[in-house]
Amino acid sequence: MLEIEIKVRVPDIVEIRSRILERGGTLSEILTEHDTYYNAPHRDFGVTDEALRLREAGGRSTVTYKGPKNTILGSKIREELNLEIQDSRCFDSIVTRLGFIPVAIVRKMREYYRYEDFTISLDQVENLGDFVEIELITADDAAGAAGRVDALAKEIGVTGERITASYLELLLSRPSGV
Repeated sequence: MLEIEIKVRVPDIVEIRSRILERGGTLSEILTEHDTYYNAPHRDFGVTDEALRLREAGGRSTVTYKGPKNTILGSKIREELNLEIQDSRCFDSIVTRLGFIPVAIVRKMREYYRYEDFTISLDQVENLGDFVEIELITADDAAGAAGRVDALAKEIGVTGERITASYLELLLSRPSGV
């Protein structure tokens, strides 16, 4: 499956929330997400533009692999594979024993909204600020999905620079001590 997504830093998350709800979007859940990112011993994910993430949120743990990013119409496109696991500590022990190194932890408060077949996330990311992500999952129509994401962004007033960097990349690019 392909994840088609835009991410935009926003000054007023409250206004975006209001526009989502006015158009019939529904809040599905609010979670605090704790994401641990790992780097591989056999290749540098920062160079290959891949990610291995352990997400702990709402009593669930999910391991995610993300492939290298591409873009269409300002949307970020990448392969994403997810696997729910029962024991995050056991996973961490296994991968660190295999040589994987925890790189950083991203913490955020995330509101998930559903609108048609879109997932819209309003994110308050520790040490980074407020963001909106609009996402569609598709098997084979990346260009069509990117066009639909773009249209919804305009409809709910998500404007500004589209950020293709992950929260991890944004966090790691910050000057230390800030």
